[in-house]
Amino acid sequence: MSENMVVIITGGSSGLGKALAQRFIKKGATVVLIARNKQKLAAAKDELLESCKDSSKVAVFNCDVADFSAIEKTFKDIIDSIGKIDILINSAGILREGYFEKLPIEVFREIMDINYFGTLNCSQAVIPFFKKQGGGRIVNIASLGGRFGCFGYAAYCSSKFAVVGLSDTLRCELKPLNIKIQLVCPPEFDSPMVDDLNTYRTEENRAVAQTTTVLSIEQTADEVFTGIMRNRYLIIPGRISRLLDLGNRWLPAISRAVVDYKIKRVYRGASD
Repeated sequence: MSENMVVIITGGSSGLGKALAQRFIKKGATVVLIARNKQKLAAAKDELLESCKDSSKVAVFNCDVADFSAIEKTFKDIIDSIGKIDILINSAGILREGYFEKLPIEVFREIMDINYFGTLNCSQAVIPFFKKQGGGRIVNIASLGGRFGCFGYAAYCSSKFAVVGLSDTLRCELKPLNIKIQLVCPPEFDSPMVDDLNTYRTEENRAVAQTTTVLSIEQTADEVFTGIMRNRYLIIPGRISRLLDLGNRWLPAISRAVVDYKIKRVYRGASD
């Protein structure tokens, strides 16, 4: 399915975006990475070229997904230089953790601008091209934190819940246009974002967020790539993650009780 396809990946200079780019390239796709950091983009391009040896298979564009005008121009530039877009993977995202009453409103706005509006902006920009060519595919990288809340993630979960809601709506709205939507909700996995989080996260967040094992980037990317190739709508990497999602849907009271117990133990330990 991926051979000779053109795949755009936002946030593709690191983490899951770059890992997915490696897998698409191995299957013969042309990969276009979009990110804000020019140095990271250049480094990611060099790394990807080592595995494919074909400079025409990797392109990079420096752009902020939160800026719709810039994204719109970037997509036009991609079409002008490459000719088509088959898959858009909205992987750009940021994470901040902390107590709700201590998080500045600017943090909420920044996270919404990138995680939610970045996804919305790129989706709006690509749809005219998909309509013109008769179809396409949008893959939105949300989070398990977009399925249920987690201590310390008031800003992050809000943005990812918004991505989930947007994806559910677009799935039915764009299907008649032959534009397929897929939603990815991974748990925590090894990434620069989580490495940074581990330097400051609250103990309550650590106790709750790491209920499930932190996945390796390789397992996460493998399962996400497989889910995309098999046309699954909802992709949740990790067996325990899928069980937690099912438990929260079918037994929410028990899920809340488990979370409350974990947080209570942290408070109890702090007071001992």
